Amino acid sequence: MPVFEYQCRECRKRFSLLVGVVAEPSAQVCPSCGSADIGKLISRFSRVRSEDDVIESLADPSKIGDPENPRDMADWMKRMGREMGEDLGDDFDEMLAGDEGETELE
Repeated sequence: MPVFEYQCRECRKRFSLLVGVVAEPSAQVCPSCGSADIGKLISRFSRVRSEDDVIESLADPSKIGDPENPRDMADWMKRMGREMGEDLGDDFDEMLAGDEGETELE
């Protein structure tokens, strides 16, 4: 079932509604103020990618950069962490940063 985004014309709140395909659709009202004066917004859509698709995309050599360049490898590791839902945190940045901003991976 699709999820549509709306904005209330009275309180200006934005919200999403799960819209099913039924013969008699339920009344669509603002969950904040209850107004039926709402407008559908144009929004981006996305598709759900499996974990295997994400890993395959990240393992593409053209997206890694130069494997001999520590900065490219660090950027790739950060991208992989974000895509996998992991926050590598400040400790990761500190580990990579040397005295002059150089990486320690060399």
